[in-house]
Amino acid sequence: MSNHGRACSVTATKGKALTTVHAKGRAAIALPKSLERGADAAARALHAVLASLEDSKAEDMVTIDIAGKSALGDYMVVVSGRSSRHVLAIADHLTTDLKEDGWGNARVEGLDGGDWVLIDTGDIIIHVFRPEIREFYNIEKMWAAPDIEENTLH
Repeated sequence: MSNHGRACSVTATKGKALTTVHAKGRAAIALPKSLERGADAAARALHAVLASLEDSKAEDMVTIDIAGKSALGDYMVVVSGRSSRHVLAIADHLTTDLKEDGWGNARVEGLDGGDWVLIDTGDIIIHVFRPEIREFYNIEKMWAAPDIEENTLH
């Protein structure tokens, strides 16, 4: 899906695409039915994160389900900003929205440079990159590696 030349494709758990819905003047992201039914705290927080990122015009959003793969959290979200300034604005908007929506204060790293800002809510880790930095580190590829079945190891 493209919106003003920017990619808005968002991938959710198990490859199901999330759809963008605009409501009450603020972008909202519709969760897959599986997440809506079991709307636990992490899924609700993910919904708030994705809505805020969409509001900030974050680009190339990718959501990775890391539950069971890492003790870091349940979801990782990777997005790009067009410039260092945009990266910082996305991060500021997201942390403000999370606090105002009752999700508390997220831990933030990287605000001094604006190349790569990491925001940790506890359940969700959000990486906001400048496109060149994102391409260099390519963390989506690292986390998208298939799970190795234990019975294939000898």
